[in-house]
Amino acid sequence: MALVLHAGNTNKNAFKALIAAEYSGVKVELVKNFEMGVSNKSPEFLKMNPIGKVPVLETPDGPVFESNAIARYVTRLKADNPLYGSTLIEYAHIEQWIDFGSLEIDANILRWFIPRIGFAVYLPPAEEAAISALKRALGALNTHLASNTYLVGHSVTLADIIMTCNLVMGFSRVMTKSFTSEFPHVERYFWTMVNQPNFRKILGEVKQAESVPPVQSAKKPSQPKEPKHKDEPKKEAKKEAKKEPVKPKVAEAAEEEEAPKPKPKNPLDLLPPSKMVLDDWKRLYSNTKTNFREVAIKGFWDMYDPEGYSLWFCDYKYNDENTVSFVTLNKVTGFLQRMDLARKYAFGKMLIVGSEAPFKVKGLWLFRGQEIPQFVIDECYDMELYEWKKVDLSDEAQKERVNQMIEDQEPFEGEALLDAKCFK
Repeated sequence: MALVLHAGNTNKNAFKALIAAEYSGVKVELVKNFEMGVSNKSPEFLKMNPIGKVPVLETPDGPVFESNAIARYVTRLKADNPLYGSTLIEYAHIEQWIDFGSLEIDANILRWFIPRIGFAVYLPPAEEAAISALKRALGALNTHLASNTYLVGHSVTLADIIMTCNLVMGFSRVMTKSFTSEFPHVERYFWTMVNQPNFRKILGEVKQAESVPPVQSAKKPSQPKEPKHKDEPKKEAKKEAKKEPVKPKVAEAAEEEEAPKPKPKNPLDLLPPSKMVLDDWKRLYSNTKTNFREVAIKGFWDMYDPEGYSLWFCDYKYNDENTVSFVTLNKVTGFLQRMDLARKYAFGKMLIVGSEAPFKVKGLWLFRGQEIPQFVIDECYDMELYEWKKVDLSDEAQKERVNQMIEDQEPFEGEALLDAKCFK
């Protein structure tokens, strides 16, 4: 009996087993005319998987469900398959990245995407949490891939197959170029993987989403029918009321979340209005290509509101550890990614200083309010790795240091710049 995979031909979870089969020389047939919502509700399918989840692999020894388990089964059909590494530690790392790809990447992509297409109630706070968690996971993945072509070892493994199939949903449906550009090593990895012959044979041409899907309303539960006659017994009305499903309350909560401008919860939103419009400064910074001092720096001080904002220097406490350039750069990149929660309230410049190790990391931050926001201190663990000092604008030397950091002046404090990164 041939191995038969029950799933639609666009199911990214089915792709895992099909790609693994291509690498392993195992024949897996995709069942014909599979119709989601029909085929997986049939008695024959429910015998293989009682809860009707897709995909299911039909084997001579019985069915296997759950996509990662199916991919593992297909891989192990080939003895000493390199897709599972060559040592015990490689095997462990492959399993590690399979779990990471499922729990940290796939789960959060689905939490972002599914409510938007109307398959679950859309709640903005839940979406924000999913995106934040996804960025955190992609940041960790990006750091790993900065010095690794593949997740484990020096060739494709099952971890790469499952990770890439999970990323396909994100790249093709919600993760636009402006979103993924923060994770250049993930981008390089993904496009390298999907263009491998065995991947491309199954996936076809993958195109990145140009925009995030607009929110579609989730289907609301059917409402109780109105009584046909006004004189129907009130007892019947009470029975109907008891049958009222709880779900409409959830839908009402979603509508409340979508109502115009709910009361702000962040303390910074409750501060008195500032004459400085942060987005105007960020736009000026980004668009100034020449005469930076005369245009951008002057524009900054013209806009700056010392009552509504404050400037801070930060210096990394453990510069002696910064002995490898790309590790130091990744450290700073990770910090900026974790600061994403403050994007609405902050602007930052991070300089990596020195032509040779150990490299020094120094920063300048503009925050809304007169103190570093408490939610940033609480949520971003990197904050405690730096010494923070409020800029004294009455000191011309400190003010000039602000100018130099915004401008990426080189040499900076007598040393070359290895790199400069901006948070805006």
